Amino acid sequence: MALSKEKKNEVIKAYATKEGDTGSPEVQIAVLTEQINQLNGHLQTHTHDFHSRRGLYLMIGQRRRLLNYLRNYDVNRYQVLIEKLGLRR
Repeated sequence: MALSKEKKNEVIKAYATKEGDTGSPEVQIAVLTEQINQLNGHLQTHTHDFHSRRGLYLMIGQRRRLLNYLRNYDVNRYQVLIEKLGLRR
């Protein structure tokens, strides 16, 4: 259920703050969000795939920690990112 290399590169390019940026919180959160959305679709079809469900919960927790970090570090970047990703409706 991993993202394809092309899809991941598209997400990185869309959310990168500078050229070659793969480690900024924005990029990490965007990649995790894409993986979460993909895995969520898988789990709607395969409801008894409990191992993948655990992986989903771990990804959600990691994304939440990164969002908390970004909110405490720079509120403006946090607001822009959640607006772009459609989180916290």
